[in-house]
Amino acid sequence: MKLVDIGANLTDPVFRGKYRGNQAHPDDLAKILERAKEAGIVAMMVTGGSLEESRHAIEMCQQHAHLYATVGCHPTRTSEVSKYPGGAPAYFAALQKLITENRDKVVAIGECGLDYDRLHFSDRATQLEHFVHHFELAHTTGLPLFLHDRNTQGDFARLVKENRQKFTEGVVHSFTGSVSEAQELLDLGLYIGINGCSLKTEDNLAAVKSIPVDRLMIETDCPYCEIRPTHASHKLLENAVWKLPESKRKERWSEACLVKSRNEPCAIRQVLHVLAALHGMDEAEMADKLYGNTLRVFSGIN
Repeated sequence: MKLVDIGANLTDPVFRGKYRGNQAHPDDLAKILERAKEAGIVAMMVTGGSLEESRHAIEMCQQHAHLYATVGCHPTRTSEVSKYPGGAPAYFAALQKLITENRDKVVAIGECGLDYDRLHFSDRATQLEHFVHHFELAHTTGLPLFLHDRNTQGDFARLVKENRQKFTEGVVHSFTGSVSEAQELLDLGLYIGINGCSLKTEDNLAAVKSIPVDRLMIETDCPYCEIRPTHASHKLLENAVWKLPESKRKERWSEACLVKSRNEPCAIRQVLHVLAALHGMDEAEMADKLYGNTLRVFSGIN
């Protein structure tokens, strides 16, 4: 079984044992990567959500052959663009330089898109202005897009449609929409990434079930988006053969255990099980389909 986690926020300090600025336990990234490998993960895409975070992601990926980076500016971080010396032209030129100098490790432009649920971080006009710059990055580099779409009232679909000729492929990660919203993304020729947050409600499950298998990808969006006992998908895990390791609170950290409420890449196996169950497939067959989809879009992964 081969799996690629297309969305892993491994630059988050919690994967180094630091929570809200305080060191709660030793750096356990090596053990996290080991558990991911044991779960069948052969590659991960480390998300770059800003210029600085993209640099950090690339540095991490240079140290691990199976890690690859995305480079871009998350919609909730776009307010930092105008504060950068030289503004947007200089910011996006720096992103392009980062890509050009690290083509062996950068496999996508993003995370980019729109997020109207968190306008307190960056207002609508700022998000719209800087989302468009990512289409230019994709056009000049030939890289696919790693996209974010949250409650965007048609703006996301409109901008993608207007700029569709500028990029080859794209995946909307962490999808949480309806059947009709999934169809709208499919009509734009996009792939859809599924994680625990995609599987919270019965409506979510119906939407994910409606997505053709040849348009699906899998992710954890760790350290967020775990499948919780309150999620509609949790009941589908009852007959799963593969089980998550024991979890403990960070204050009781043990190298052999997960940290409670800190999602890890290895939990991708739970998402795989739910996807396979929804589509009436066995896990190995679903994993094979997802792996093929991922390599088809992110050809830089090898």
